[in-house]
Amino acid sequence: MKPFPKKVSLPVYALAIAVYTVAAFHIPFFKHALSCMEGGWNSVLLTLSAALLLVALDFLVCYYLVALGRFVGKCVVSFFLVGNGLALYFINDYHIVITDAMMAATFNTQYSEAAGFFSPGFFLYPLLLGGLPSIYVFARKIEYGSWKRFLAVSGISLAVLVGVVFGNMKNWPWIDRNSTELGGLTLPWSYIANSIRYKSAEKSRNVQEILLDDVEAMSASSKVCVLIIGESARRDHFSLYGYDKLTNPYTAADSVVALPARAAATNTLDAVKALLQPFPSSQLYEILPNYLLRAGVDVTWRTGNWGEPPVKTQKYYTKDALHQRFPDVPVHYDGILLEGLRADLEATTARKVFVVIHTYTNHGPSYNTNYPPQFEHFTPVCNTVEMSQTSPEELLNAYDNSIVYADYLTHSVIETVRSLPGRRGCVIYVSDHGESLGEGGLYMHGVPMAIAPREQIEIPFVVWTSDKHLKVRKDLGEVSQYHVYHSVLRFLGLDTPVYNPDLDIFETPAAP
Repeated sequence: MKPFPKKVSLPVYALAIAVYTVAAFHIPFFKHALSCMEGGWNSVLLTLSAALLLVALDFLVCYYLVALGRFVGKCVVSFFLVGNGLALYFINDYHIVITDAMMAATFNTQYSEAAGFFSPGFFLYPLLLGGLPSIYVFARKIEYGSWKRFLAVSGISLAVLVGVVFGNMKNWPWIDRNSTELGGLTLPWSYIANSIRYKSAEKSRNVQEILLDDVEAMSASSKVCVLIIGESARRDHFSLYGYDKLTNPYTAADSVVALPARAAATNTLDAVKALLQPFPSSQLYEILPNYLLRAGVDVTWRTGNWGEPPVKTQKYYTKDALHQRFPDVPVHYDGILLEGLRADLEATTARKVFVVIHTYTNHGPSYNTNYPPQFEHFTPVCNTVEMSQTSPEELLNAYDNSIVYADYLTHSVIETVRSLPGRRGCVIYVSDHGESLGEGGLYMHGVPMAIAPREQIEIPFVVWTSDKHLKVRKDLGEVSQYHVYHSVLRFLGLDTPVYNPDLDIFETPAAP
């Protein structure tokens, strides 16, 4: 006697597998999610929304696989069930979170190493949780239905997915803060996505950036240029641009020029790439620090952030590396990125010096933890990661305090460069992208550029220079992040075919 003599409709079949997948493999996911929540009705809704989202996503994928692939689709579904069982074994027994680094270790593990994991659970998890349900996957007879029903079910499923996603936009900050852990516990998507990320990163590491034309000449003057890459700083919260709260009390006295600018992307990875490129391109052209290094410029990179293309200089310092040099300085705040800067600049014998300081100060959702207590100028402040649950005033105060601290860091760099004997100096502060603070129910950043609000696109571009021969052009209007490359070439006095005068913020020829 056959175990499943009657046919079942494909939607019911796919729903059964989707519900089983969420129930059997996501207990660690929901345990972690609940441990990160602050309680209340919003937490209940968020948990239910997560469960509905997972079921809808698994349903849609299973539905498409089996509808379009038939037996092959069933094989793929079975593979995921077994893979989920194996992944759950490692999550439960070794308390791991599946990341791209974990997948890298998996792909590079030899059999002798893998054998160390062999245990009854190693085989029972995939057998019981994946193998036994696979009997249902293959044995159940399916009524596939018409194309009309296929399209209708697809439309309803997609509508549910979109509705759940956009219905939880106010919870994006919480999701972003816990995305690594929650994403690493979502099966099978964690090992699929992170395998792709690992392979993509491996491919990117092997991609050679496209070299640009050589520098033909270099002026004889001694110059130092510092590029500060801001993080999530929106220009309408800078008093330099007319904001009614004094968020730039330090640079206001530095004779800086504040240009309106537009970000090329709303995520750090793409925005920083654009900021270091000479022109828009999906390919990787020689980024500014690498090009300057090849031309003989002394290049240093100091970072409290991530996401930049490969930087070739040996003078690459993370916060941890700087903390080893300066153990008495708090490592949490971006102020450590300035430690030893003056001494390093004074010690170099190079005529041309370029420094990049990549900050983190204005990144959410915990703005109040990104600055030292003495910079809490505006109170009360938001002290929860659930930004939608706090008052707008508290959220703005916390964010604005982080802007004040970023302003202090920029002023400190200007003071350092100004005090260097015998060198003309330039400091440029440009943010990678902006930040939403509740406008339209959005928080933080990352909305696709096609629909991104202005809060995530309009950024500050602040310039200071001690070179009296250079003045910022007055006919620029809104500049782009690509202006950085050519303006730095101009300031340092490098004669190169790469230089585009239309993307130069300075109006008069530089003195030799």
